[in-house]
Amino acid sequence: MAGRLQDKVAIVTGAGSVGPGWGNGRATAVRFAEEGAKIFAVDRNLDATAETVERVKAIGGEIAVHACDVTDSKSVAAMVSACLARYGRIDVLVNNVGGSAHGGPVEMSEEVWDAQIDLNLKSVFLTLKYVLPVMERQKSGSIVNLASTSGIRFTGAFQVGYAATKAGVIQLSRVVAVQYAAKGIRVNTVVPGQLHTPMVEARLAKQRAGGDVESLLAQRQKRIPIGFMGDGRDTANAALFLASDEARFVTGTELVVDGGMSVRCD
Repeated sequence: MAGRLQDKVAIVTGAGSVGPGWGNGRATAVRFAEEGAKIFAVDRNLDATAETVERVKAIGGEIAVHACDVTDSKSVAAMVSACLARYGRIDVLVNNVGGSAHGGPVEMSEEVWDAQIDLNLKSVFLTLKYVLPVMERQKSGSIVNLASTSGIRFTGAFQVGYAATKAGVIQLSRVVAVQYAAKGIRVNTVVPGQLHTPMVEARLAKQRAGGDVESLLAQRQKRIPIGFMGDGRDTANAALFLASDEARFVTGTELVVDGGMSVRCD
C-alpha cells in the first residue's frame, strides 16, 4: 500500500537535533519517510542530522542532507538548487528552524532582537522566496510552517522576539496561502505547544530551571490540560496531515498541537 506522501520530495529545514530523541525536525523527516517521501534534510550543522539519517535509513527511506543557513539568501538559493539537481522537483516544504531568547523590549538587546527576526521569520520568508516559484511551475505543492503557541498567547515566558516572530509566521502563512491558492499551492501552519523535545535538556532547563530538567518538565506539564506532554512526533503527525492530499481543501489555517494549553483561561 502506497504511503500518504509516496514518492513526494520533501524539504525539511532544521532536520537535525541538539540531542538524542524526537525534535520536531527529526521526527518530521522520519515520519514523512515512513509515508514514502524522499527527504531533503537541511540543517546548518550536518553533524546534528546523523541520527535523523540513521533513523530514516533504518526504515528503508531515502534521505539526502544539505548544509544551509536559512537566514542567508545565497545559502537558501543554493539549497533549493541542490534539491532540484538531485530530485527534479519539490512537493513539500517544512519550515522548522527557530529558537527563543529571553527578554522584553528593555532587557533584550537590539542585536538579539534582530537575530530573532532572522532566525524565526526571515528564514521562512527566504525559503518561500525560492521554493514558491518551483511549486508554481509544477502547479502543485504543500508548505507547512512551524510557529508556536507563543505566537497566539502568553505562555509564561517573557520572550518578546520569539512571540512576535512566531505570530508573524502565522500571518505570513495566511497571506501567502491566499496569494497562491489558485496556483495549486497550499500553505498552513503547525502551532506546537510546550513539548518534551531534546531542546528541553540541551538549553531550556539551564535557562529556566537552573539545569533541573525534571523541575522544568513539571512546570510545563502543569499548563497542559490533557495530562501528558507531547514530543516532536506529535508535531510531525500534524505536519504530515497538512502536507498530504488528505488536506487538499485546507489552506491558510493553523493546527494547534498543545494538549489544550492555549485554550485555558488561567
